[in-house]
Amino acid sequence: MSSSPAQSLASHLLAAFAGAGVDQIYLAPGARSQALAIAAGQLADADKADLFIRLDERSMAFSALGSSLATGKPALVITTSGTAVANLHPAVLEAHHSGVPLILLTADRPHELRDVGANQTTKQVGIFDDSVRIVFDVEAPTVEDDGVKGVPLLVSTAIRAALGLGGSRPGPVQINLAFREPLSGDSPNAAELEVEVPTGEEHETELEFAILDGSVPTVVVAGAGSEEGAVELAEAYGLPIFAEPSSSARFGDNAVLCYPLLLANSKALADRIGRVIVFGKPTLTRSVIRLFFNENVEVVVVRNRAMGLFDVSRRASMFVDDVTFDVDVDGEWLEAWRVADQTVRLSTPVSETLSRREIVEQVWSATGPGENLLLGASRMIREAEIWAPAKNINVFANRGLAGIDGTVATATGIALATREQTRALIGDLTLLHDASSMVIDPLDGPINLQLVVVNDRGGSIFEALEPAKTLSEQSFDRLFRTPQDVNIATLAVAYGWLHIPVHTEVELEAALGQPGRVLIEVKLG
Repeated sequence: MSSSPAQSLASHLLAAFAGAGVDQIYLAPGARSQALAIAAGQLADADKADLFIRLDERSMAFSALGSSLATGKPALVITTSGTAVANLHPAVLEAHHSGVPLILLTADRPHELRDVGANQTTKQVGIFDDSVRIVFDVEAPTVEDDGVKGVPLLVSTAIRAALGLGGSRPGPVQINLAFREPLSGDSPNAAELEVEVPTGEEHETELEFAILDGSVPTVVVAGAGSEEGAVELAEAYGLPIFAEPSSSARFGDNAVLCYPLLLANSKALADRIGRVIVFGKPTLTRSVIRLFFNENVEVVVVRNRAMGLFDVSRRASMFVDDVTFDVDVDGEWLEAWRVADQTVRLSTPVSETLSRREIVEQVWSATGPGENLLLGASRMIREAEIWAPAKNINVFANRGLAGIDGTVATATGIALATREQTRALIGDLTLLHDASSMVIDPLDGPINLQLVVVNDRGGSIFEALEPAKTLSEQSFDRLFRTPQDVNIATLAVAYGWLHIPVHTEVELEAALGQPGRVLIEVKLG
């Protein structure tokens, strides 16, 4: 090979990103993106970046999402042109709605080949609409102008936009790169380049505080993306906190764990709530959502950079950065919720067989500090909302759009980025929806990743919907539950995973201690 303008631009671009700390690279092979692939390989060979190769762009994008979820840093995603770019869309939407930084390097045909029927060419600029924070349409480099001079500013702007450093929310960024033939060359070597990237000025915002009436019975609701600020507020003022399992706030003495059951069944206590302080994005429980629509309940929203605006009832009285109270909160209020919570947990019988409650409790017990747990967007995250203990562990979930797409890939990205024990608690349909993400690339290296699959033969989450009461069982199964006859054990072996069938608590406890890539199948019903 010889040098080419495409290779010059690609090598400088990748070197600039790696030098600025964006060193997690996800690549799907392609022709138009070959210069980017070569540069990424050079960086990986020199240990200046971690490179992960994926066959499926959809799966790849969700793995990159998992990496960014775990590290808080944007991962690089490299694709060729055409449908490859479109396959990124589900992960881009999730990243947009949950404020996860990603940087997409999408290779494209040069401008003169657009809209003329050229092979593998579509409208890539604007394909993600407003789901990306910013789009750069970079013209194809030429011998006269290889575009290298503009790389530092381009990279700096992209990183700042992805991280939300300009005052906006973090999220995905697209750099659409047109390339003409020759599409690659053997120089320059990206690993040998030093490209200085300007950092830019930090954006300072003026914080808004609210002073609230402490005599109003108040609860803290912590949804996805809340983090520890919700716990700090609750413990500072003696408030009960209803924390979803992926909120990073489900711990401490003020956590009311069975709040979905209490809101639904303890009317005398629930009706006393006069104010809700919202952190993050709570979406799991209808009884919580109804609080926001209750005209007798004041809604105060604490701003969240990642998740953005949350005001489903359009009733929020204020949006603030922090709150305080003018008088002490009555300690009896928290104690009443604690007693009710403990009563429900103790009075609910534990199943003699392995049930969803025991599965949740076992998985939480097995997950230690520094380890990771990903919850799929199906029935088990709702079971965890009731039965997960109060424990400060790393819990993740794709709650931006709450889809099951890409769950296995997301867990893989988390495991690769952290190299810590990672578990995904998912249903059988969630596994099958993303089964292709179980492909193992030997060059990824050893990782400890467990897929705890609760196989209840279909979408049991739909049993709570109205059609379950109005349709015949046959129609409901076909239209909603959709049971499948896939042999999960054979599927796991085909992809090179250790399959462990589990029927009892003792078997589950032993399986959760197994290192490596493990699929633990728990059959229910």
